[in-house]
Amino acid sequence: MDHLGTLNAFVQAAETGSFIAAGRKIGLTGSAVGKGVARLEQRLGVRLFHRDTRNMTLTEEGRLFLDRCRRIFEEVEAAEMELTKTAVVPSGRLRISLPLGGMFLMSIIGDFIEAYPAIVLDLDFSDRLVDVIEEGFDVVVRTGASTDSGLMRRSFGRFTGRLVASPAYLARHGTPVTPADLLNHACLRQRSPGTGKLHDWAVRDAPAGLPETMSANTIAPLIELALRGGGITFLPPFAVDARIDDGSLVPLLANYVFQSGELAALWPTSRQLSPRIRAFVDFMAERLNLGE
Repeated sequence: MDHLGTLNAFVQAAETGSFIAAGRKIGLTGSAVGKGVARLEQRLGVRLFHRDTRNMTLTEEGRLFLDRCRRIFEEVEAAEMELTKTAVVPSGRLRISLPLGGMFLMSIIGDFIEAYPAIVLDLDFSDRLVDVIEEGFDVVVRTGASTDSGLMRRSFGRFTGRLVASPAYLARHGTPVTPADLLNHACLRQRSPGTGKLHDWAVRDAPAGLPETMSANTIAPLIELALRGGGITFLPPFAVDARIDDGSLVPLLANYVFQSGELAALWPTSRQLSPRIRAFVDFMAERLNLGE
């Protein structure tokens, strides 16, 4: 294998977790891929993989090198596009980090997979602050503003949250008419996974010291408990609108709730906006249609 071929063999081995599977993708034997990676490790003077009889995982040096190699191939892809000036069907692997609440975007993501079958999505769901470049993500979808100048950003729009409870809960405890009434209700609160602080509810005239009947650092348990009649919670519209539409949750104090969040895509400044990144970002922006 030439030098670029060896780098490609390493990338395929890292993404498939197997020399044999990598060999199948690039038309070589698993042994040839393994030998190529071994020569690469010898030349670099570092181990790229932890290997035993059952598993093969990247070392820290391997993860860093993988990100660099991906950038090399993206630059090659971008150069070919510029030279040929032909339409390119978006294809290849797209590694995306989404917040845990992003599980509720899966219907849109499912439509994207149908629209772009040549793109292989690698989804990572986490509310932690990921390092986009070091962890090798192509795109990160997050709520809130980014302070990282090394990232490009496209807003999908701002949104207004929903204050909701189940019909069963409201039948037992009554419906709040003013924000002050929330003091007499079970409040299911969300905590920041980074700081541990409770998120404020974007409700005008909300009293200080809202009850904390239960808290969680992600959305899913708050929705589940609200559906079971456990209390009132405040969540993004894309997480609860389907439940409001089917009647299992009821919106509350809509005249007091104000615009509270923004959903955006971020990707490394140094990375060419490849066709697959552009396709994903454009598709999400169009389908979410959150507005300004």
